[in-house]
Amino acid sequence: MNAITHHIPDQLLAAYAAGSLPKPFALVIAAHVSLCDSCRAGLAAHEAVGGAVLEDMATAPVEADVKAALMAMLDGPEAAPEPRAAKRRGVYPGPVMGALKGRAPRWKKMGMGVKQCILDAGEAGSVRLLYIPPGQAVPDHTHGGLELTLVLQGSFSDEAGRFGVGDVEIADQEIEHTPVADEGLPCICLAATDAPLRFNAFVPRMLQPIFRI
Repeated sequence: MNAITHHIPDQLLAAYAAGSLPKPFALVIAAHVSLCDSCRAGLAAHEAVGGAVLEDMATAPVEADVKAALMAMLDGPEAAPEPRAAKRRGVYPGPVMGALKGRAPRWKKMGMGVKQCILDAGEAGSVRLLYIPPGQAVPDHTHGGLELTLVLQGSFSDEAGRFGVGDVEIADQEIEHTPVADEGLPCICLAATDAPLRFNAFVPRMLQPIFRI
């Protein structure tokens, strides 16, 4: 793997450690942290600080039904994915394999060789795998909210630079870009958004409802 040069900002690591991120973003961060020694150390530091704060807090009795409900939330499908799972299947880190339930992605064609596999979608946003052939571009767009894109295979380039395996691009309403998959292996990315993309061209806008992007 090439050296990772685009990392998760500290404030997002802190939010992940606190458990306050929506599930789509939490999955991207968990997958990145499983690949990145630097961000894994940063996350451990935030967790240590949070643990120290909890130890200093005064304790109070918790009713049995409240405790049961809390444990159910922690064990349920909305719990943040575990970032330290080292096992991989092909290019997919442990947290992604967990979202795939151990199966291969079920790709759906989007045209021009591009494919996607939606892993989760709801009110909090969506997270999907994208497969982009070498040299193929994602249409020029900006964003209605926040987008995190983690590269799992190959690389892509846009106005912000080049992003290789393990790198994360963070885009928001201020960013307008046209990502293009570099030559070599097809680019496979894990992308999370909390609002629809804003395409500049007419055809992509017409297809948005179909592809749920």
